[in-house]
Amino acid sequence: MAEDDSQEKTEEASGRKLEKAREEGQIPRSRDLTTSVVLLFGAIGLYYFADFMFARIIGLTRANFILSRATIFDTNAMISHLASAIYEGMVSMMPFFALMLAASIIGPVALGGWLFSVDALQPKLSRMDPMAGLKRMFSVKSLIELAKALAKVAVLFGATVLVLKFYAQDMYRLSDEEINIAILHSAKISIVATIALSAATLLIAAVDVPLQIYEYAKKLKMTKQETRDESKDTDGKPEVKGRIRQLQREMAQRRMMSKVPEADVIITNPTHYAVALKYDPETMATPIMLAKGGDHIALKIREIAKAHKIEIIESPVLARAIFHTTELEHEIPAGLYLAVAQVLAYVFQLRNHRRGRGDKPKYPRNINVPKDMYFD
Repeated sequence: MAEDDSQEKTEEASGRKLEKAREEGQIPRSRDLTTSVVLLFGAIGLYYFADFMFARIIGLTRANFILSRATIFDTNAMISHLASAIYEGMVSMMPFFALMLAASIIGPVALGGWLFSVDALQPKLSRMDPMAGLKRMFSVKSLIELAKALAKVAVLFGATVLVLKFYAQDMYRLSDEEINIAILHSAKISIVATIALSAATLLIAAVDVPLQIYEYAKKLKMTKQETRDESKDTDGKPEVKGRIRQLQREMAQRRMMSKVPEADVIITNPTHYAVALKYDPETMATPIMLAKGGDHIALKIREIAKAHKIEIIESPVLARAIFHTTELEHEIPAGLYLAVAQVLAYVFQLRNHRRGRGDKPKYPRNINVPKDMYFD
């Protein structure tokens, strides 16, 4: 039973799976939204560009019906006239075509965004399987699509009835109007009715869009095993991650060791801990710790210090306090200022003595470390 539960798709799609699905051309799309946008843009385009288009088309039609006899029998003149007619026809329809082109792009992009995928263009033999096609025809999804289609018909039928009721009196009066006025009036009624019916399809799209998003998310859901496998592929196997962490630690240690020659003093435990401190009164407010380590790392720090003739001070309590309270490249805590100042004062005086600038200082025996900074 546990094995069956583990195969249920209960986990939300990961970012990697969503990205992979997008690369394969799988994104949520609503055909109803695209249809609504195209119909609505087209109806509004006809409403706004009708005068311009009809004026150009009427002029084009009039020009084609007043050709002279000489022009009709002149081949060159007819070719020129045909080219002019084609140009005028394209100019008259260009604004409407441009609007429809924009609608055909905005509709699909409105849900899912812009996407061009080569994988989506590749043919799939599975789509040509007749048995799979029959299975899709008699599936639950097909019943849902049938119910959606019936709902669309009902919405459009209801919208049509409302529009007819609204314009019933206007349509009755068309027979009493002059022919020219009746044609313009009927054209206006038709265009406004088309806009209203196109707007009604937005109700269908408003239901279909959330449904498509839900179906898309449901389709990409993952099983717990898929989530674990993807995590392994993305983050790496445990042994690989362990090796990476080991390499990172080694690189960090090498960087830390390269800082030891810059230290002013090394304070040791004397064998289990070692910390390297640096202090420049002109550029630093307080001493900072350049390196620290225990056991073999502490031994390595002492070896580097000896090679570069850096003073090594044995103070177990202070070494442990700095080791446990201070991070690399950070300043020492305020509670250790006095203790570290005693050590640095001794180191700087000893450095001056070796240069012949003063008496030899006394080795600091009683270093004042606060009791709350004692570590075992």
